[in-house]
Amino acid sequence: MNREQAATAALGAWVSELDVPDVVLDRLSLVLLDVVGVTALGASLPEQRSLVEAWRAPAGPAPLIGGGRCVSTDAAAFLNGVALVSLELDEGHKYAKGHPAAHGFPAVLALAAELDSTGADTAAALLAAYEVSARFGRATTLRAGAHPHGSWGVPGAAAGCARLLGLPPGAVAAAIDTAAGMAIAGHFDSATQGNPVRNAWLGASATSGLAAARMAAAGMARNTGTAALSLGTLLGSLDAGELTAELGTRWDITRGYFKRHASCSFTHPAADAVLDLRSHPAFRASDITHILVESHVLGAGLSAVDWSNRLSAMFSTPFVVATAALTGEVGPESPLDDPGVRALASRVRLVEAPDLTTRLPAERAARVTIAFDDGTSLSHEVPNPVGDADHHPLTGSDVTGLLGKWLPGPFVDRAAALSRDLPGLPRVGAALRALAGTEE
Repeated sequence: MNREQAATAALGAWVSELDVPDVVLDRLSLVLLDVVGVTALGASLPEQRSLVEAWRAPAGPAPLIGGGRCVSTDAAAFLNGVALVSLELDEGHKYAKGHPAAHGFPAVLALAAELDSTGADTAAALLAAYEVSARFGRATTLRAGAHPHGSWGVPGAAAGCARLLGLPPGAVAAAIDTAAGMAIAGHFDSATQGNPVRNAWLGASATSGLAAARMAAAGMARNTGTAALSLGTLLGSLDAGELTAELGTRWDITRGYFKRHASCSFTHPAADAVLDLRSHPAFRASDITHILVESHVLGAGLSAVDWSNRLSAMFSTPFVVATAALTGEVGPESPLDDPGVRALASRVRLVEAPDLTTRLPAERAARVTIAFDDGTSLSHEVPNPVGDADHHPLTGSDVTGLLGKWLPGPFVDRAAALSRDLPGLPRVGAALRALAGTEE
């Protein structure tokens, strides 16, 4: 057995016996609340409603969260995955270099609704999905230009679904390994260019995770160390040791970040710096001549000063900084075609600062200098985005408050109750289906 097989086998054994420890219960609840709320917000977008209509999914046991109906398991997993990431508000993890929850939660929730699983099993499956995704994210170094959506996170979706199906250790490991062979090779420029295929990669992760778990349940899956070939040889490199490092003692779900801006996380430190500067007595939005943003190497490429849709805008630091400076927020309803925002964005310069790059991954820092027409300037540096576990982490009331700005209060209350009560529910099917807004 090679190193990758052995590591995957260890993960399979761990997942199959996993229960949610008390130390992560509150964090798991908060991540679930964020996932449910952000998915419902994405479901309200006109393009998402059009996608659901075009999908023509048959009625079924799984909810389209916030979408008003229940559909087949696979359709719910795919469509909820797309909705979850469509506004760039979903929880993420800087050490995993992406979004562990988004890769696995849509699949697990859809399958749990189909199976009418116990709350304890569903909670364990969600935790398994997160932890395995995060470990594969830590272990994988993608080639330059590769986007992390739909690649290293697919094994997490499979792990969660396999745990929910009650598969034995070897079968869970086979599901994880099979899912690693179903990774998508997507380019980061698809996001910056505003191509929604980038959102579909998360839908594909959910359905691929379901497929891998079902193959394992049927006895068709094997653990051969596929991750070393797909995520390693083809898409980058894989450090198998990271898959099991501190297994059972380090909980990556406690190290993630929540987002208060509807934009790529690499733009958040600059937006936070601008919002801090807005409170300075010398700040004058109408007198800004230009803005210099210094970022780390990961964020230095998001320099486009033009955007064609919301997705491309959310990956434009000039759009985000100009919007924050002029309006005081970067939200899901921030206007895309405001002439003032476009004019100021054209005067935003984004550069890499080598000293900020050296602080990765523990810090995703930014420095912002705003110059005014009288020759004065204001500067501010932030080490991480607000909402990071290491820097002004968001509390339950913070997340609820943000969701309450964008969603109907009764839905937020229902989502919060489910997220809080999930581990103790005898069955979850009815509670999950209620998130679609139906009583089925």
